Amino acid sequence: MTKGWHRGSLVLAALIVAAIGGNCAVGGSCAGIGAQGPGSHGRYGAAGPAGAYGAPAGRLGKPATGARAAAARHWGLDEPPLVAPRPPEEKPEITTREGFEVRDPDGLPPVFTTVPTTDRVVFLTIDDGAEKDPALLRMMNDLEIPYSAFLTDYLVRGDYSYFGRMRERGVTLNNHTLTHPYLRGRPYRFQRREICGQQARIEEEFGERPRLFRPPYGAYDRNTLRAAKSCGIEAVPLWAAEAFPDHMEWREADRDLHPGDIILTHFRGEAEWEARMPDLIRRVMKVITERGYAVARLEDYV
Repeated sequence: MTKGWHRGSLVLAALIVAAIGGNCAVGGSCAGIGAQGPGSHGRYGAAGPAGAYGAPAGRLGKPATGARAAAARHWGLDEPPLVAPRPPEEKPEITTREGFEVRDPDGLPPVFTTVPTTDRVVFLTIDDGAEKDPALLRMMNDLEIPYSAFLTDYLVRGDYSYFGRMRERGVTLNNHTLTHPYLRGRPYRFQRREICGQQARIEEEFGERPRLFRPPYGAYDRNTLRAAKSCGIEAVPLWAAEAFPDHMEWREADRDLHPGDIILTHFRGEAEWEARMPDLIRRVMKVITERGYAVARLEDYV
């Protein structure tokens, strides 16, 4: 840790302390700042709180002062991220996106890129696990940004504790296979070993098997979905947009965000992208906020 970062952290901490009791979040909640849940299951314990939702259902909040504003300035954002509305009391029905179906799909997990909702929310998901930047944990915690991780065992097995700390802050750890192979066209037994094997690894580490699975490269077939279902997977979220440190890539022709869109990015750093994870998050959050969206927790809707 550099001396400059240490001084910056002390300044941010002082600003946050000054803000507590004031405008920490819409509705007066500061629960997401520095919160860690109890550990009671698995090697790294149970998931902690999912973060604070301050705005009434269906509406966005935008605190202009207080801890979130201080955190935004510290992390290089012009304005704090919008606060997502409270999650729906009943999750929307998820169906497979048209054109993404497989033969005889009855009973198989749905494959989708957007969650059906009228809330102006999008969902941030991060794949693989190669980069384990402590600054990402601090940034997401300070800004109270919910996100979901899709983990590949061979990239994270050396430091599951990093993702355990992430989970304590309310991040759900989902399945992205053992070795990140291209699954489409592979035999059922191979695919099942990749998916169920990662289910077992995550359960071993954290005491809970994921409900969500994302196939590497977004490539799947009927055997993929059959294998995933046999391992306890309930849904297969893909993505509507992908975030990079210097640009966004879009699935839809209008190159825009829509309510319920899933955004993909990856745990990668300077070695591959010539940018750190906070640089990536800073860019994608500017896009999301400028277009009038908040980030919500995917597992609250799926």
